Amino acid sequence: MTQNEIIDFMTSLQQPRFRGRQVFSAVYRRGCRGFMEMTDLPLGLRHEMDQAAEVGMPEVLSRQSAGDGTVKLLMRLQDGSTVEAVSMLYRLDRSRDRLTFCLSSQVGCPIGCPFCATGKSGFVRNLTAGEIVGQALVLLEEAAPGIGDAEKIGVNIVFMGMGEPLLNLEEVLKAGRLLHDPEGMGISWRRITISTSGVVPGIRSLMGEGLPINLAVSLHAADNRLRDRLVPINRRYPLEELIPACREYADAGGRRMTFEYVLLPGINDKLEQACQLAELLAGLPALVNLIPVNPAGEEEQSGSNPADAKRAREFARVLKGKGIGATIREGKGGEIMAACGQLRSREVRER
Repeated sequence: MTQNEIIDFMTSLQQPRFRGRQVFSAVYRRGCRGFMEMTDLPLGLRHEMDQAAEVGMPEVLSRQSAGDGTVKLLMRLQDGSTVEAVSMLYRLDRSRDRLTFCLSSQVGCPIGCPFCATGKSGFVRNLTAGEIVGQALVLLEEAAPGIGDAEKIGVNIVFMGMGEPLLNLEEVLKAGRLLHDPEGMGISWRRITISTSGVVPGIRSLMGEGLPINLAVSLHAADNRLRDRLVPINRRYPLEELIPACREYADAGGRRMTFEYVLLPGINDKLEQACQLAELLAGLPALVNLIPVNPAGEEEQSGSNPADAKRAREFARVLKGKGIGATIREGKGGEIMAACGQLRSREVRER
């Protein structure tokens, strides 16, 4: 529930509006797991709330941590479905850290990119806004127990976990509003990024919201024939539709677009393909985020070889030489299968 929905709910119980604000803050800022923890409410009201509602938080089934500070949680939802979410730690300087929470928006994924473990899982269902925000609340409690101010400790949110966020846009946006609310987690819109495989109607719908949300597009190829193989939704929304929609989004928000490009050795990492990519993005305020491919499943680790650092640097050099910004993503969480393209819940593995 949003703050206004909780206020309406509390007034339906004949309570004053400020009680709704108290409950909202207790859940989304202080991380209360139940009404009896909300000690600023009268005891009788807490008992009444226990009968009328519940604070439904995901249950952590397993926790894995990597040496680079990455933590991956497998969480069970109320219907028994499971999702994975990741907290990544970035050291900015000696006195400051920044956390990035990678959240899932679906159980499984319908896109089916061949190099992505989630895509191999198949699609189960969309997540609700509560299930999405629940991941962030659990990750925040994990990272900073007792500290509810996510803005104060420096949290970024990326919808880059399991699923295609723009195919669940209504719930993702509601989750974003809950994460942003200053009386809750208080995360700036500019610290929230939605990643899409290229759902053109979703890009335009998001643009219509007028929110300063960062948009990242998983591109992976600069020609339709190859992208049809790597990102199957390209058959529905080819580059001739996708790139103009990206230009519109960039123009509307006055911000640079991010394009994610997984480097697949011998498939899309040739330098002539870098030139082709630069030509495709010419005139668009763009940053290409180059990502060495990660193994897409435990059973495939021995057969997958990330593009070497030299080729990634050469690919980036070509792009920069043609006026396109390029970075090489710092790998995080690979040792616990928490890196890009590796999330795959236990339930989906067993299906």
